[in-house]
Amino acid sequence: MPQSVMAHRLHNQFITRPGPRDPARLVAWLGVVQAQEFAPAKWALGLRMPPGTTDATIQRAFDAGRILRTHVLRPTWHFVAPADIRWMLELSAPQVRRHMATYDRMMGLDTPVMTRATAVIDRALTDHEFLTRARLGEHLARARLPHLGSHLAHIAMYAELEGVMCSGPRRGKQSTYAHLDRRVPRAPRLSRDEAIEKLARRFLQSHGPATHRDFSWWSGLSAADARRGIELSGAHRIEADGLTWWSLGVRTAPGVRRAAAHLLPIYDEYLNAYRERRAEHHGPSLVSSKKGGYGTFQHAVVIGGQVAGTWRVTPRRDDVKVILPPSRRLRPDEERNLAAAIARYRRFVYPSLRSG
Repeated sequence: MPQSVMAHRLHNQFITRPGPRDPARLVAWLGVVQAQEFAPAKWALGLRMPPGTTDATIQRAFDAGRILRTHVLRPTWHFVAPADIRWMLELSAPQVRRHMATYDRMMGLDTPVMTRATAVIDRALTDHEFLTRARLGEHLARARLPHLGSHLAHIAMYAELEGVMCSGPRRGKQSTYAHLDRRVPRAPRLSRDEAIEKLARRFLQSHGPATHRDFSWWSGLSAADARRGIELSGAHRIEADGLTWWSLGVRTAPGVRRAAAHLLPIYDEYLNAYRERRAEHHGPSLVSSKKGGYGTFQHAVVIGGQVAGTWRVTPRRDDVKVILPPSRRLRPDEERNLAAAIARYRRFVYPSLRSG
């Protein structure tokens, strides 16, 4: 990958510079943030925010509804800003429902069942401010509808896509759901072209430079719609490495510091938002047998903008274990920067602990 492309992505994603202090503003800038694993997704925001940001900072914003979590763009959870959730759902819900339709039918969840279940959930969340998934299941059971396991998960996703519900505050380790109308005021609707253009601008300002294929993957849009969105966005073209890239914003970015080290969580936008294989962020010593690349489905150690290894939190609460390939030896400056990255993560999760 051209160094200039890597430098711009790190800059635009607020990895090599601090982003907004308000996590809601950061989510809005990024468009959406993949968030099927809740705690790592909070760190995805924290590592992009100014030093001193803690897990509790982001949790408060989430519990207050300034950040929402729902199924949007693709069939997985994302963080999304309240001001964006309605137009993004209207744009992407039909494509997500089409993707899920085969699985729903195999489970006996046809349209009449889904419609009845969504009506039950609508009433339940009108009568109760916040409900856990188990409590939603109880309401479905009383209506003699499927209410356990994967059936309940698919019904909940359908209700989210219908704009009936979204995330509520956490109750200990449990998630809750809230009625979307209680969390988000009604907003003017966008035309399809307006929504596609807006989504393209969000993606390119925060994830660019990127290709049409990258935008299509990230957004879930068809290749034709992705090209249409980029055309409408007014993005500037970059020809490099035999590819056409598109970007918005600054045309120059600070170079990538060779020894800069970052701990990225699983499914981080820097690794998971792109599908152009010739533009992978993986170091030359890493060979992956997994679709999506080494580190995409694990916490990734990124050094000099490229994946150098993985990391995990060990059973000892305040310890982080880094795993590097045998062929990768860290230079002293890389070791210092990696130690600083680990200390920053520990301060984010356990701010009362001294770094070490």
